[in-house]
Amino acid sequence: MLCTFSRALTRAFVFWMLALLLAGPVTGQASAPQSDSREKSSGEPSPDAKQKLDEQDKDDHSQSGNEKARTPASDQDKKSTDSSGPSTPETKITPQQAEQLFHEVDTILDFASKDTGLSIKHSVKRRLTSREEVVAYLKKNMAEDKDVQRLRRTELVLKKFGLLPKDFDLQTFLVSLLEEQVAGYYDAKTKTVNLLDWVSPELQRPVLAHELTHALQDQNFGLDKWLKKGSDDIDSKKNLTPDDITKDENSEARQAVVEGQAMVTLLDYMLAPMHRSVADSPEIVDMLNEDMQTGTPESVQYKNAPIFLKESLTFPYRYGVQFEAEVLRAQGKTKAFNVPFENPPRTSREIMEPKTYLAGEHIPPLPLPDFRKIFKDYDRFDIGAIGEFDVDILAEQYAGKDVASHIYPNWRGGYYYSVHPKKEPQAELGLVFVSRWSSAKAAEEFAGVYAQGTAARYKHLEAAPGNDLPANLKQLRTLGGDHTWKTGEGDVVIAVKGDTVLITESLDAGITEQFRRAVFPSSAQ
Repeated sequence: MLCTFSRALTRAFVFWMLALLLAGPVTGQASAPQSDSREKSSGEPSPDAKQKLDEQDKDDHSQSGNEKARTPASDQDKKSTDSSGPSTPETKITPQQAEQLFHEVDTILDFASKDTGLSIKHSVKRRLTSREEVVAYLKKNMAEDKDVQRLRRTELVLKKFGLLPKDFDLQTFLVSLLEEQVAGYYDAKTKTVNLLDWVSPELQRPVLAHELTHALQDQNFGLDKWLKKGSDDIDSKKNLTPDDITKDENSEARQAVVEGQAMVTLLDYMLAPMHRSVADSPEIVDMLNEDMQTGTPESVQYKNAPIFLKESLTFPYRYGVQFEAEVLRAQGKTKAFNVPFENPPRTSREIMEPKTYLAGEHIPPLPLPDFRKIFKDYDRFDIGAIGEFDVDILAEQYAGKDVASHIYPNWRGGYYYSVHPKKEPQAELGLVFVSRWSSAKAAEEFAGVYAQGTAARYKHLEAAPGNDLPANLKQLRTLGGDHTWKTGEGDVVIAVKGDTVLITESLDAGITEQFRRAVFPSSAQ
């Protein structure tokens, strides 16, 4: 899957999510009604959220109308999240605040347990940590995490698809992003929740609700072991099967379950003073997801990131919380927090469209050509699934979000395979990309979008003689048939037959012809 990211990097976004919540859907400090905290405070929805809640239930608004409004973040917290070069030392929380926060871990853990229905098997260790320690931990995990190693390997593939600029340095960007978005985290190896010594307690409590949900997931299901079951790197397999391609999305789907559940608990914790929850306030999830796409003013690295990185990094949160909220409303609390672990979703489609998961939809995997035979003169560089989320990103990159939202639900399978000529590792990366769609019309629509992207990616694009397509490919709405373009990096071929699209880039005509015969068997002579 193109959007592979490490769990360590994903953890770094929790505090940023909280900043969005404080500035947007909910600004209330989230002490649960049953909390015995000595530092109690309450809050009210932001103006936009309040209007929506008023329209739904005026009585509930009257309960929260007299609550004290809070500012989105203190100057201290803005300094702690601004990586543009702080000129003054960060303000640390006091020993008394740290002691109180340590005490509240048990209270918040109890809230998370009641909210999720996940039982507390034992207490959670806790420690106070500095920003430098958190950054070091995340960098260490990124360096060791095989998902990130695969991401580095596929950086060239991402650039081939046009999802990253040619001169983009992914590693440098990820390090900068970590330093900007660093957050508290639960360490499943040491069974410890790490509290932040530079963030005020009122902002840490909702983050604790999130991270302590991970602790409960760990206690009940063995979090690291469960996540690793979906993280096989199919590129290491010599003899690939169609099911291996489907499994390539397992890791992202499982990560979305883990983060989606934790986001539900965080939102419920913040909504508790208003006697609300995600189960009865779907508009809160919608508003949060809208805000995630823009980020906060302090999120400089995120705001300047390519579309691919923005969408990939927020996927487990944005679609995860939407998935978990729909399962929660359809099946109730017990099933919502247990069944996805016992019967996990396998693809990004099931996460993005929860109804397909709830209905038990099964999409048969695409048959695979004999790659080893066709590419006998090539060395494999990378291979992976192209899932529903991937085609959403591709379509958004090439044609905009509205077009992407129309196209991605029609996805029914896909994969890519990239190669270098043997003994020529520096040669242009060759690529084959096959996708299947819900109908011939949907296949032609995606092919048209991909052709638009091809025109944007290659400066010198020359259509083959006899091609009756418009000179400006951005005018295309659909594309049928078989078309070839000459570029400075070799031929680009887009072939459409029925519900299937075959794309090859930087491969010679003979290799492409072999793929035509393999992907479209009825075309073989």
